[in-house]
Amino acid sequence: MADIIILDRINKFYGNEVVFQVLFDINLSIKSGQFTAFIGPSGSGKSTLLNIIGLLESPTSGKVFLDGQDISRLNKDELAAYRNEKIGFIFQFHYLLPEFTALENILIPYWIGKGRPPGEVVDRALHLMKRIGIEQLGGKYPNQLSGGQQQRVAIARSLINNPKIIFADEPTGNLDSKTSNMVMELLKEIVSENKTTLVMVTHDRDISAGADRMIEIVDGRINFDSAHAD
Repeated sequence: MADIIILDRINKFYGNEVVFQVLFDINLSIKSGQFTAFIGPSGSGKSTLLNIIGLLESPTSGKVFLDGQDISRLNKDELAAYRNEKIGFIFQFHYLLPEFTALENILIPYWIGKGRPPGEVVDRALHLMKRIGIEQLGGKYPNQLSGGQQQRVAIARSLINNPKIIFADEPTGNLDSKTSNMVMELLKEIVSENKTTLVMVTHDRDISAGADRMIEIVDGRINFDSAHAD
């Protein structure tokens, strides 16, 4: 499998008068189709690293290559278009828009990038909803859904544009253990079927143990990488 993500000496600083460094010379490559879990204590820099790879933040120095493309060469509009077309996001807080139904929320990434979804895209959304067991909830609004149902809508939304990479930041953090396990199994099955690369930040050791690769971030550095473990 080819490397779909390559990080070359990524550093991240915050602050102006008082400057502090969050990431230190991160070098990392992730293969296409791999499920990689970032773990580490709060404040270790793992979510910042995820945001940089996912193009939500820019590194202070270093380069990010996604699917062979040097992202540093893209301007703001090109970055936004790249994110929408090739990347899916799932967060701890689902960020569904309350004024839109579940089906409409799933279709929003397509709507933003290309305009009104044609019939085949709506059919894809309905298929995704059926695949994850929420086909009967298309007309419901977020406040009418349980936490697990809302997160399933967020998963379907992340997949609607057939992204090459999905980034997930504590996607089960607000769910009970039973719902968490159900959501993770569905997510892993779907990304496996679609040969999608999944990169996830999690505090859940059970989830990280089920990943193809586990990387521990401590104080802004890679402390452990199961790909290089003896």
